[in-house]
Amino acid sequence: MKSAKQLKDIHLSILDLVPVRAGFSHAEAMHHSLEMAQQAEELGYKRYWIAEHHNTESLVSSATPLLIQYIAQGTTHIRVGSGGVMLPNHTPLIVAEQFGTLDTLFPGRIDLGLGRAPGTDQLTARALRRNRLENAEDFPRDVQELRFYLSKEGKEGAVKAIPGAGQEVPLYLLGSSTFSAHLAAALGLPYAFASHFAPTYLMEALEIYRSNFKPSEQTPEPYTIAGVNIVVADSDEEADYLATTANLFALNIIRNTRGPLQHPVRTMDEIWTPYEAAQIRQMRTYSFTGCSQTVARGLEEFIQKTQVDEIIVASYIFDKTAQFHSLELLSRLKK
Repeated sequence: MKSAKQLKDIHLSILDLVPVRAGFSHAEAMHHSLEMAQQAEELGYKRYWIAEHHNTESLVSSATPLLIQYIAQGTTHIRVGSGGVMLPNHTPLIVAEQFGTLDTLFPGRIDLGLGRAPGTDQLTARALRRNRLENAEDFPRDVQELRFYLSKEGKEGAVKAIPGAGQEVPLYLLGSSTFSAHLAAALGLPYAFASHFAPTYLMEALEIYRSNFKPSEQTPEPYTIAGVNIVVADSDEEADYLATTANLFALNIIRNTRGPLQHPVRTMDEIWTPYEAAQIRQMRTYSFTGCSQTVARGLEEFIQKTQVDEIIVASYIFDKTAQFHSLELLSRLKK
């Protein structure tokens, strides 16, 4: 029997939606993400993932493969990928060609995480897909088709991904319910759960995945990643203050008034209603905010509970220096 995992045993990675801060441009948001990836590489983080979103004023991660190239070109060894590409928005062949190209440019460093949600509202989803009749229920077939294009067998197909065929770019399935847990287990793929904003089914999804997992050449044993929100500062009070930026971001989602990331505030009491506060606290169940000792305690409990192999961190902090300091303090907890 394997011994229970601890914080020192797992990998730490970063999930980036490339948020725009109030008073800053889109270009500055992208450059900030590159700087954060460079720091993450220096600090020993395993991977840096970009998440596809569309028609959202506060996020500029719509052209996900281009941003992956930008980040990979500005770093040397950290893995870079999608967390994820929303596959219903794209044909499997196009995704295979794009990530085959990325893997050709940056061999051995590219991850292809796949989600089945649109990453936007339904009106925008229709604009993305035009007359295509794809929907989330076609996701298993599309994953299989994409996997074929990137496989050795794909080199012999009538339609080939060039580049891409035979490169076997590693696939990861993303989920916020139990659907992709079943699919990832059946296909023998790593599984990443979006517990940073959809915590409800985390434990059930992990159990489904592990119980039904079928080994594959890419993934001989189950491999799980959990998304969490983390803000580390020199004191609990400072971390709580910095974390109000994330609360304001979540409040904009609930109110459908999505704007850029805001400066932190001393109190949320006069900004959100009790009902909104409860909604956001539930959404952010797996959030760890505080000084190093406080966050370490919370993460150790989370890891003991979930036994995940990797934690991928979402971090909405307005001030760049404070964000980089948070990532540095977090990286030290593994030492």
